[in-house]
Amino acid sequence: MTTVTLPGSARATTEVQRLAQFVQGVNAGALAESTRTAVKVRILDALGCAIGALGAPPLRAMRELVEHLGGTPTATLIGGGSTSPDRAALYNGALVRYLDFNDAFLAKHETCHPSDNLGVVLAAAEHVRAGGERLIAALAIAYAVQCRLSEVAPVRDKGFDHTTQGAYAAVAGAAYALGLDWQRSAHAIAISGTANNALRVTRTGRLSNWKGLAYPYTGMNGMFAALLAEHGITGPLEVFEGNKGFMDAIAGHFTIAWTPDALRSVERTSIKRFNAEIHSQSAVEGILELRQEHGLKGEDVESIELATFDVAHKIIGGGEEGEKHTVTTKEEADHSLPYMLAVALLDGELTPRQYLPERIVRDDVQRLLRRVRIAPDPALSAKFPALMPAHLTITLSGGRTLSIAKDDYAGYATRPMRWEQAVEKFNILAAPHADEAIRGQIIGVVQDLERRRVGELTALLRNPKE
Repeated sequence: MTTVTLPGSARATTEVQRLAQFVQGVNAGALAESTRTAVKVRILDALGCAIGALGAPPLRAMRELVEHLGGTPTATLIGGGSTSPDRAALYNGALVRYLDFNDAFLAKHETCHPSDNLGVVLAAAEHVRAGGERLIAALAIAYAVQCRLSEVAPVRDKGFDHTTQGAYAAVAGAAYALGLDWQRSAHAIAISGTANNALRVTRTGRLSNWKGLAYPYTGMNGMFAALLAEHGITGPLEVFEGNKGFMDAIAGHFTIAWTPDALRSVERTSIKRFNAEIHSQSAVEGILELRQEHGLKGEDVESIELATFDVAHKIIGGGEEGEKHTVTTKEEADHSLPYMLAVALLDGELTPRQYLPERIVRDDVQRLLRRVRIAPDPALSAKFPALMPAHLTITLSGGRTLSIAKDDYAGYATRPMRWEQAVEKFNILAAPHADEAIRGQIIGVVQDLERRRVGELTALLRNPKE
């Protein structure tokens, strides 16, 4: 590493320097046992999502690009091969995100998917041949930064995407995994945070592949920012509070006390039970319960009405981020409450199979989704995000009505997913691409990760195939 005296680093005076000191001061061996377990559950969940996405057309195109560009092979590509850590962060992060089946953190005015950071910290940790304990701590740091910024500095209503806060989280985790000192960490975070302020149009209107690739792109940039800082490149240390900085230009004033308790943020995240946008999970669980209890069929349904909280209505229910009854692609389908409720009722499940092109355009679901109505309810909005309320009413031919009220779902922070449940989900997602022996080895290494090398895990991740 180049020896450089970094200007502006004599003492911590800015917000980003205080954050960097928090990051550098984390003791990987001192994490609470509940935090370690929560991180490992989410690593396994994210890897299941990643392996399950192998072979998807946008991911195949990205893989071809990464292979064409090449790169010093210090980081593994899931599914085989290796490349530079920034490109591994991009590709592996895209695998984690593509199915839209990974975890989420829900603040009152912001939602994010903190396991999006796994691609970044995994690449950084492997690049320096780190141990699994450092990987766990690096990911806990990324969760802490992204969740806390989502709580105190939401940007969605200002027209910016949640990847904006992720620009600070991804690089913080990468800096820790790389072992940067706090001065270089501060400059890395400053570079990434300044350069990656993403527009919310990513998730409004007609959705594109970029919905699933925006965070991996941010992660790649965060990884590269950490490498730049490692080699002595400096960034604007007043990125948060400075003239035309993050507070001034986007978020408004906020304060964060970066205490060790922030590392438990991972324990407040929710894991998806269904392959659907996070705010739909309680409603989907409800409609599947009604289907099972009453033997519902699509032709029996006159209408489906959902009362939900305002955030769900805004993002996936036809509110301010665009109407949701025109559904022709996977990206549109997994962000359309009408589609997700209709296909769940018809098929009795909501998995990657429900987003195959031929399923999306079939007449039965296209007809039924147009009979779904979504409305925000102020009383339900007041319960969110402590709960995820949903009130469903199904009107059948002949006028009979069925209803169900849900306050959460199995996997929400109020009902956390256990290790055994994470293993079951991992096996379901990974089975098409990895045999039982490989799946078992990956599960075993993740469960024992603090006593293993990161390279042991990434060596196994080469084996699943399209």
